Amino acid sequence: MTTLVNFRSDVTVEYRDHMGDDKRVVEAMLVSTNTTDAADDLKREPGRINYLMRDRHGSPFEHTALQFVVEAPIFVFREWHRHRIGFSYNEMSGRYSILPATYYIPSSDRHSVQVGKQGAYTYEPAETEDQAWLIADMKAEAIENYSRYERRLEKGFAREVARMSLGVNIFTKMYVTLNARSCMSFLSLRTKRETSRFPSFPQREIEMCAEKVEEHFARLFPLTHAAFEKNGRVAP
Repeated sequence: MTTLVNFRSDVTVEYRDHMGDDKRVVEAMLVSTNTTDAADDLKREPGRINYLMRDRHGSPFEHTALQFVVEAPIFVFREWHRHRIGFSYNEMSGRYSILPATYYIPSSDRHSVQVGKQGAYTYEPAETEDQAWLIADMKAEAIENYSRYERRLEKGFAREVARMSLGVNIFTKMYVTLNARSCMSFLSLRTKRETSRFPSFPQREIEMCAEKVEEHFARLFPLTHAAFEKNGRVAP
């Protein structure tokens, strides 16, 4: 059994479902004073949401939910799973299924060389020949690792044992559900923006995921996203 190994330099964040909207955030805020929004009072929503964001009143944003199906390499999920509060995860299991033969390989323009000391460094482009060598070397490694995985399965070894040396750049899939407050916390740490009050320096691959999450977040919660931007991309 020899499976053709596929290579990707992208990630997938597919919108699956959501609950609530900007109005739901305002409704959750107003319950504290036992009032509700009149139908003709919607023009006050931007100011109210900005007030919540500015003064760090975060709980009203928790009465929402966004759900995605994400396809990315394992090393990205290791970083993503560090976000625990307000997140729920279900990931494809290498114990119960044969992992697909798809590996993440950096693109030719991915900055791959670390320059500077720990805590004060940047990532710079590698020389063209060096980057080409890196890509070819990683592809060869992936093909060899997956071939060994298949041979172990053919010999009857358990999937949970056969998978042990597949490499963290193999693709996996997960459902992730989070609320708007947790989403903003994720975005503040996993994107690099000049408008951020607190600078962040995410690994490029998880930033690629975060950028796709933010596209959906901005579409589904436009007033909340605008207030998030206005107030320095700090989660309330």
